[in-house]
Amino acid sequence: MRPSRAADPAMRMLRRLREEQSGNAALEFLTAGVILLVPLVYLGLALSSVQGASLAVEGAAREAARVYVSSASDAVGRASADRAVTVALADRSQPRRRGDLALSCAPAVSDCLAAGGSVTAHIRTVVQLPFVPPVFGLDKVARIPLEATATAPVFRLGGTP
Repeated sequence: MRPSRAADPAMRMLRRLREEQSGNAALEFLTAGVILLVPLVYLGLALSSVQGASLAVEGAAREAARVYVSSASDAVGRASADRAVTVALADRSQPRRRGDLALSCAPAVSDCLAAGGSVTAHIRTVVQLPFVPPVFGLDKVARIPLEATATAPVFRLGGTP
């Protein structure tokens, strides 16, 4: 039994559409995959950069406070805390900025290393997002500020913790 003549044009049109679409699925899959994959990879890079800097700042604040309270004098403690911050930030490839370390004492007395007190280290830095070009000032906008604070007690009997 042969199909009627009315069905022939519809069948021809379906055959033509099927032949024109051959091979397009792979191209569409690759295009959609790249369009979705590139932003996801960048998001992963940006988040890991911020997380690494966050860990560096937290570690730097903790070490600065710990090193300061275990030092013999205020001047030695400030120098040691400054070196500890430099090393902790350099471990995660974070640049050191001027004025990024602030040390404070509680209770506010003239001698920060008095027994029973505590020293607080506050660190502030800025993380530059990766692969942001310096076009139209985008590199100045694509920065994330990070801050960390750590407090260490000064022991009543003296000595290091």
